[in-house]
Amino acid sequence: MQQAQDFLKESKLLYDLLKNRDESDLKLITQFKNWSINDVIGHLYLFNVAAIRTVDGEKSFDDFFSPFLKLLQKGQSMVQAQVPWLNGLSNHMLLNKWWNSCLELENLYSIVDPKLRVKWAGPEMSARSSITARQMETWSHGHEVFDRLGQKRKEGNHIKNIVHLGVSTFQWTFVNRNIQLPESKPFVFLKLPSGEEIPYNNQNDNNFIKGSAVEFCQVVTQVRNIDDTSLNVFGNAATSWMQYAQCFAGQPEDPPQQGTRYIQKK
Repeated sequence: MQQAQDFLKESKLLYDLLKNRDESDLKLITQFKNWSINDVIGHLYLFNVAAIRTVDGEKSFDDFFSPFLKLLQKGQSMVQAQVPWLNGLSNHMLLNKWWNSCLELENLYSIVDPKLRVKWAGPEMSARSSITARQMETWSHGHEVFDRLGQKRKEGNHIKNIVHLGVSTFQWTFVNRNIQLPESKPFVFLKLPSGEEIPYNNQNDNNFIKGSAVEFCQVVTQVRNIDDTSLNVFGNAATSWMQYAQCFAGQPEDPPQQGTRYIQKK
């Protein structure tokens, strides 16, 4: 499955950024909810393992994920709830555990049936959607790491998977917030890092989003405010979508305020 290889490409960009860093860098606080870089890697590690366990069946997933879920239901934050499972794991030991989980995940999802239905924290999904979601999370959480270390990641056309996920969750953004769904989907016309142009939905000169595929992904994953991008957005449906866009599962989350997420100077 190509999406598994794309996930590993994205993971390797993050691993290469961090593997030779001092431990003090891994303790730095990011612009995302005051998470440290260690917190980010711990989060990615836990959910990678969950994606591995779910291929073995519903019981395997539940046995792994239920203790974490119960802590969330008691009001603990994501970071607090992962502490018992991580059991003190941090810094380069954590980084290497996460990277090994990336390799295992890529190997597993390369051979699994893409149509296999797997359980998840939200609605069940196909294996193809599951590994695409892992790429999306790695890319989006990687943003706070690259931003904090003052680095700009080298983007590739494998971001197209995240574009597709963003476009396909148009309806979810509104349903999740109990907002009336617009009558028509905006025309989406984006340029990938290679320069290739990709269209989605019917062409509409009165309802569209045009521009960089990277910036589109930044908005739908909520790592940038729409006003911090150069996307050309026109029409009520397109404007409303970009104001609240959320391509990931879970309770409604608000995008970052304008100017609060950016590449920091070291």
